[in-house]
Amino acid sequence: MASVKLPTWQLTDLLRRFMRSESKSGFILIGCTLLSLLLANSGVGQAWVHFWHIPVHGNHTVEHLINDGLMTLFFLLVGLEIEREIYQGELSDLRAALLPVFAALGGMAFPALIHWLFNAGEATVRGAGIPTATDIAFALGVLMLLGKRVPIALKIFLTALAIIDDLGAIVVIAIFYSHGLAWGWLGAAIGIFALLGVFNRLGVSQLWLYLLPGLAAWYCMLHSGIHATLTGVILAFLVPFRDGGKASPSYILEHRLTGIVAFGVLPLFALANTGIVIPAGWYEGLFSHNSLGIMLGLMAGKPLGIFLFSLLAVTLGLSRLPDGMTWKHVLGAGLLGGIGFTMSMFVTLLAFNDPALVVASKIAIMAASVLSALAGLLWLRLVTGGDQPALQRAA
Repeated sequence: MASVKLPTWQLTDLLRRFMRSESKSGFILIGCTLLSLLLANSGVGQAWVHFWHIPVHGNHTVEHLINDGLMTLFFLLVGLEIEREIYQGELSDLRAALLPVFAALGGMAFPALIHWLFNAGEATVRGAGIPTATDIAFALGVLMLLGKRVPIALKIFLTALAIIDDLGAIVVIAIFYSHGLAWGWLGAAIGIFALLGVFNRLGVSQLWLYLLPGLAAWYCMLHSGIHATLTGVILAFLVPFRDGGKASPSYILEHRLTGIVAFGVLPLFALANTGIVIPAGWYEGLFSHNSLGIMLGLMAGKPLGIFLFSLLAVTLGLSRLPDGMTWKHVLGAGLLGGIGFTMSMFVTLLAFNDPALVVASKIAIMAASVLSALAGLLWLRLVTGGDQPALQRAA
């Protein structure tokens, strides 16, 4: 039996923990989605849907509290992960980082282009950002089903790709899905961020001195016209990273948030946003320009963009495939990249106000995500051999 060459990419303790929690969270998200769909279309469906629209404060409902409030913790965790990858992970080495960076760019550009081609000149063109996102929890959850059959380098590649993809989605939200700016509120938020920047430079390490002002900044952002969840990403880069060790504020916060987000925030998001009353003739909506753009963007645009842009990066000599990975693995990662779910649902809520259009978009996202998961799972099972124990021990 030929020896297996270990990949050069290494795993940090937090990345191991993150991958494990995200893969488990993916299964929980599937369960929450099925539960919410069943309840919404059962005898208690009206009460279930109504619960999420109970007013909490002003015009804000329970659903808004989750989407605009708790999801800020999700974006805070994403920001901390991006920061760690930049300082210590796969994004710290330019040549290694360029492969998932190129892959993520292609995986965003192609789906957006496909949706635009179907919806140019129509109001639904605002949904072009919907198929650009990859759900890291679902994607890693599906990948973990293959266990030792897939190289650890592929798991790291998919994780880095999805993290960069999330960053791209954040940029898309900030540019295309923010409303008219309230400069007073925005100025107040910027002032708080500047103060936290000073704290960082002065070496202030107490987390509460970042989190309490961060909460005030979130409130200001909520009224500024820029989506409040972006507060989480900004705050992540203001919390001191220091040496990234277990005593650093960034590490402590990331460690505490990982379980809360994976097993609390994301399942709540799934329950609140997938309680869809399936309308009669729902399948006809799958053939609308918007739904076709979403589904083909995720199922075809994602794998094409990820594969072709990765090939471009390697061909130009800007990067290389990690040890243990082949182009068949890259295509498999591209197929799994079509699992949009959480971020795609989130962008849908920002893109459309029409309830019928939101429901149709969510159905398209779920259909495309399931088909992408099956395609990626079957493809990788087909092209991978037996167990790779040496690689798995490296994990």
